[in-house]
Amino acid sequence: MSRTRFALLVVLANALASVSGARGDEFAFHVDATRGDDGWSGTAGAPNPDRTDGPFASLAKARDAVRALRAGGPRKGPVRVAVHPGRYELDKPLEFTPADSGTASSPTVFEALPGNEPVVVSGGTVVKGWKNGPRGEWVADLPGLKTGWRFRHVAVDGHWRGRSRLPGKGKDFFVMAGLAGADPNAKYDTPADRFEYAPGQIDPNWKNLKDVEIVALHFWVDSHFKINAVDPDRRVVTLDRFSRRKFTDDYQKTPARYYVENVYEALEPGQFHADATSGAIHYRPDVGEAPFMNELVAPRLTTLVEFRGDPGAGRFVEHVTLKGLTLSDSTWEPDPADAVDGQAASEVPGALVLSGARSIGVEGCRLVNLGGYGIDLRDGCREVRIIGNELANLGAGGIHVNGGDARAPEPRRTGTVTIADNRLHHLGRLFHSAVGILIRNAFGVQVAHNEVSDLYYTAVSVGWVWGYAPSVSRDNIIEFNHLHHIGHGMLSDMGAVYTLGISPGTAVRNNLIHDVEAHGYGGWGLYTDEGSSNIVLENNLVYRTTHGGFHQHYGRDNVVRNNIFALARNEQIVRSRDEPHRSFTFERNIVYYRTGELFGHTWAGASDHIAVDYNVYWNASGKPPEFPGGLDAWRGRGFDRHSVIADPKFTDPSHDDFRLLPDSPAFPLGFRPLDLSTVGPRTP
Repeated sequence: MSRTRFALLVVLANALASVSGARGDEFAFHVDATRGDDGWSGTAGAPNPDRTDGPFASLAKARDAVRALRAGGPRKGPVRVAVHPGRYELDKPLEFTPADSGTASSPTVFEALPGNEPVVVSGGTVVKGWKNGPRGEWVADLPGLKTGWRFRHVAVDGHWRGRSRLPGKGKDFFVMAGLAGADPNAKYDTPADRFEYAPGQIDPNWKNLKDVEIVALHFWVDSHFKINAVDPDRRVVTLDRFSRRKFTDDYQKTPARYYVENVYEALEPGQFHADATSGAIHYRPDVGEAPFMNELVAPRLTTLVEFRGDPGAGRFVEHVTLKGLTLSDSTWEPDPADAVDGQAASEVPGALVLSGARSIGVEGCRLVNLGGYGIDLRDGCREVRIIGNELANLGAGGIHVNGGDARAPEPRRTGTVTIADNRLHHLGRLFHSAVGILIRNAFGVQVAHNEVSDLYYTAVSVGWVWGYAPSVSRDNIIEFNHLHHIGHGMLSDMGAVYTLGISPGTAVRNNLIHDVEAHGYGGWGLYTDEGSSNIVLENNLVYRTTHGGFHQHYGRDNVVRNNIFALARNEQIVRSRDEPHRSFTFERNIVYYRTGELFGHTWAGASDHIAVDYNVYWNASGKPPEFPGGLDAWRGRGFDRHSVIADPKFTDPSHDDFRLLPDSPAFPLGFRPLDLSTVGPRTP
């Protein structure tokens, strides 16, 4: 913006403070995508009869008007931008800088007005000009595909639609036929860029082979590739980049699973194919979709809204709130050398990005049909409130919080974030190893009363230091969350709540966790991995996991108490490394199961390194629980001397009612009843 225009806006905004936009100490602008005009004052909710004044048409113009208003001097009351229902299609991200900051007494609020339609802030384009295609699909020209525009999903009438995929609908995955000469016994982190395929899995004669993408599923990640070459005689496909891990099914010698996307010949109803050579999109309508009558939106932008402060220089965006908006239609493409297979899909960005942002609110919003993470907090964010939102149908995870690590200067560190009363579901649609709520280098984060469900990897992950190195992760509270239907058997090595590194003051408590399903190994409820230390895990109900209610890989001085671990399939309590310090205390817990082992993995040499007592164990199949070395030897090592083997007397465990009857044997041992009545999002 030129200085002259900015000065004129200052004059205009000050003049408007005395007319319809101002009510007492509060000032309001209006934005209406349908009826507004950026040449008007923005102080009225509707055009006047002469159509000489009325609301703005764009959010950017409203932001500029607020900036100009604040440049005129301090204000006493809030400045509100009332956003009328409609579709606001962005040509570039809506950016807030320190110049857009409010104050504690005069915050800036961009708030959706109620109406029959939502306020949709879109980073996509409505595709027009459809015509009939040769295979019963619709076809439209998108010339930008020829010059690098890429997207992995579209939205049809607001519903997520993906690319064509092989195997087809109703089938899961292909299995690689071989490793193309690679050593199956190599270290797990051995890169790979080729594999053998079985007849019928890959066809070198597919139209636009370079547009096809292969997604390999192995260990705890999904790796993404384009095809570089196909040798039909040897049935070997060579990929355009290397994976970070070998192409085996986890730590087994058998080859990994994979699937293929964006094959034109594989189009099924409800799928699309983007043809970069011809610059056209092909969409095969789903059942009930009338020819050319449905709105299809192709995403263009990666970031829709950005709060861009400069924490290194001590300049922050402060006291701005987004309320009731719907953010949709974003896309992201990795670097050509990146297979996007780092842990937790942590390199995938968000649609709402905050850097150097303080006292920011995201409240009552919907973030849907996005190609990456939903909300992405980076360096120098403090006092951010993410309250009462819905995040659904996302290419990666829901919320990602990460600031400067232990080597970073204090202003770059991120903390004191509240993530509460949100619903996150149908996540990881493109990048399957993404996490529902990912907290990496951050402190003082409260994750409370959220529901996280229907994703392929971990629901909540806390910490980002492997081992016992210095970490900024501390005082993070994970409580009263409902975490369920996690994993769906796609990846391995996950937990409903997963922790890393030293984390004093961190607590995982009062959570309801169930239905965690891994592929090969590691569908755990509570998972303290790689140096997790000084964490309290208490008052949680965990049931129906594939590989255990609790697993500690290695760590120090963790406390696991007053939890119910029920109905794990393979093992119930897992410990996989012995170290010369107190690893954890396990006391006043109830362990109830019908299948699998009671204790899994490594319990030898643990006498001085763990404390286990005052627990209730019960095998509901009728078999006695088996302890390492036998019960007498186990107690002789100092474990479970006061524990009991008895039916804990749940109200109705066959119907997931794990409330205890008054005469439960757990109560004399000091077990406190779990009160999970307020778990999950609270009604506003």
